Amino acid sequence: MSAEKKLHAASGWAMLAVVLVAFVVIIALFAGGITLAVATENSGESVTLPVVMVISSVILFVAWCILVSGFFTLQPGQARVCILFGDYKGTVRDEGFRWANPFYSRSMGTNSATEDAVASAVGKSGLSLSKSIETAANAAKGLSCKVSVRARTLNGEILKVNDKMGNPIEIANVVVWHVKDTAKALFDVDNYEQFVATQAETALRHVASIYAYDHAEDSSDSMDAITLRSNIEEVSTALKHELTQRLAPAGVAVDDARLTHLAYAPEIAQAMLRRQQAEAVIAARKKIVEGAVTMVEMAVDELGQHGKIELDEERKAQMASNLMVVLCGESEAKPIVNTGSLY
Repeated sequence: MSAEKKLHAASGWAMLAVVLVAFVVIIALFAGGITLAVATENSGESVTLPVVMVISSVILFVAWCILVSGFFTLQPGQARVCILFGDYKGTVRDEGFRWANPFYSRSMGTNSATEDAVASAVGKSGLSLSKSIETAANAAKGLSCKVSVRARTLNGEILKVNDKMGNPIEIANVVVWHVKDTAKALFDVDNYEQFVATQAETALRHVASIYAYDHAEDSSDSMDAITLRSNIEEVSTALKHELTQRLAPAGVAVDDARLTHLAYAPEIAQAMLRRQQAEAVIAARKKIVEGAVTMVEMAVDELGQHGKIELDEERKAQMASNLMVVLCGESEAKPIVNTGSLY
């Protein structure tokens, strides 16, 4: 496993002053050599010194060109991995105008994983011609040694998976991540962006399979169980923990992971909707009956306590029945007024 090493690059402005001074010296040496060569040729003297001056200026100019190629810039949230002839030297995180060894590699080169990914992307029927050309051009350049360490957002596609109960559901997630260790991201995996996308989908499928979509039945055990629909925070925490473990080998840290879409698959959506409606009706009926029973008990007790109306057990039962019908009925009650004796 690779590990990131900090490397500090020199200030580009100081080196720029050195380069400008060197360029002036090279021009002066070349011009002086040419002038001296013309003068010595006219006088018939030896031209050895002018030739040496011109050759030296040419050699210094080549060295100057190599020296100039060491300049680079880093924006906030960027890092550059420095590789010298295949040997990892360190990672520069100092932003601004910088200068480093000009022989440091500027790209990682192409690999088989990148080529396979490009071939798959170009082969998709929905990919436009311009997008195909852009994708192929980016692959030809290879993986850059500049790595963005900013937070990125991965919007996952809607997946069809089976929950813990075996019900087919549709689920999608969003993952906020950033590169924490640039060495692991570039050296331990072929393509860390593709690795993140693949592991995000795998982790989502695994988390969806260990939790049920909703409570299966109205029991104390099932009501306390964690479900995808009712326990969003717990499921998000589990998904983040799963992704953290899976992405650690690539040097990627997960800032947040959330579900963005959750629904039953279309083939069972209607059946599950009817079940939820039935559960809602049963719960409402239960609440109505509990309230009606309480009101009937209160009415019978109040009538018995004041003693103005004496009811036997049969009349109490009839009154309770009538009140339950009135209170629990869906339609408006139409009472019949009895103008005769109570009995």
